[in-house]
Amino acid sequence: MIARTIVIAVRVILPLSIFRWPLVGGIASMIVDAVDVILVDIIANLIGEEPGFGSNYQEIDKPLDLYYLTFEFIVSLRWATLARNTSIALFALRVFGMIAFTLTGARILLFIFPNLFENWYLYYLITVRWYPRLVPANARQLAIVLVALYIPKIAQEYVLHFAEFKPWSTFKDTFLTLRVR
Repeated sequence: MIARTIVIAVRVILPLSIFRWPLVGGIASMIVDAVDVILVDIIANLIGEEPGFGSNYQEIDKPLDLYYLTFEFIVSLRWATLARNTSIALFALRVFGMIAFTLTGARILLFIFPNLFENWYLYYLITVRWYPRLVPANARQLAIVLVALYIPKIAQEYVLHFAEFKPWSTFKDTFLTLRVR
C-alpha cells in the first residue's frame, strides 16, 4: 500500500513539471507511466510489502494518464495553428477512446484509439527546437508525419492492449531479482 501510494504521488506531482519544462516534463511523465508497475514492485520489495498494484491497475492508470496528457494538451494550445489543431483532434480522439474503454472495459478500444497525441506532442516539441525544417507546414506534410508516428504507436498499442503482452512482467522476471527475505 505504501509503495503504491508513493508511485501514485510521483505520477501526480511529476507532471506539474510539464508547465515549466514541456519536453522534459512530458518525457519524464511518460517514462514513469511506462515503469510504474515495476517501481511499485521494487519499492514494495525494499520495504517488505506485498508487490503489485492489484487488480484495479487500469482504473488507477488511465485517470493518471489523462491527468498528465491534459497538461501536455494545455501546453499545446499555445502552438501554431496547424500544430495546435492537430493536438486538439488527437487529444479528443484519445479521450474518447479512454472514456469508451472505461465504460466498456474492452481493451481493443485502446488499440482502436491509440495515444498518438503524446507522440505528436513530443515530435512537435523536438522538431520546433532542434529540427524546424521538419515541422509540418501544410496538411500533406502533417499527414506524412502522422503516418510515420502512427506506425510504431499502433504496433505498441497492439502489443500492450490487444495482444495484452505485459513487458513489465517479463522485465521483472528477467532482470529484477530483489526478494524480501
